[in-house]
Amino acid sequence: MKIWPAVDLSGGKAVRLVQGDYAQKTVYSDDPLTQALVFKEAGAEYLHVVDLDGAKSGLPEQFDTVRRIIENSGLKTENGGGIRTLETAEKYLACGAYRVILGTAAAEDPGLLAEAGKYFGDRIAVGADIRDGIVRTRGWLAGDGLTLDELCERTLNAGIHGLICTDISKDGMFAGTNLILYRELCERYPGLQITASGGISTMQDIAQLTLIGLDGVIIGKALYTGNLSLAEILQRCSI
Repeated sequence: MKIWPAVDLSGGKAVRLVQGDYAQKTVYSDDPLTQALVFKEAGAEYLHVVDLDGAKSGLPEQFDTVRRIIENSGLKTENGGGIRTLETAEKYLACGAYRVILGTAAAEDPGLLAEAGKYFGDRIAVGADIRDGIVRTRGWLAGDGLTLDELCERTLNAGIHGLICTDISKDGMFAGTNLILYRELCERYPGLQITASGGISTMQDIAQLTLIGLDGVIIGKALYTGNLSLAEILQRCSI
């Protein structure tokens, strides 16, 4: 199971939100590259990077910061936030991103998702950010009623296998993750390689998620607060 420590970007800094609320933003590092290197020093191979400003505006607001991380960290990065055209996706991939995440674009433009699957294959992952089973878009601020099941089917039909599912209600709350959701997704969609995100805050969470058969987990706030040790997680997951 892949372990993705998370770096969320806003204003050139590494921050964390609570349940996607931009008004509840905490700055954890003035230099996101330094934070990425801290994760690498702990043994990380992968890095989850989201441009929060871009998620709101629909444009790659933090591209230069992302490129700096990619070029100088040596980590396999997946990048999301503001990637709503094939040209923007290609721009990130060309600078060395491991894969890019289509969230709003996947939910709002099935044709673009199909084209992305055709041209980029598994270098695309779909971001399914959900609240009460409904997909949220545009930095979790909007949504038109698309269900998680509909987005999963759309992802498979586009020939894309990576799905990153975030339960917004759990994000940043230290209340545990949605084990039932991820277990059901893995059982219902064996063709998807599912990454869990939101509320992962204890070693028990990680142990339980490992048993489900997920492709990966994203861990954010719990690493920044010290509730979880990335080095310990990686050591236990390698056993």
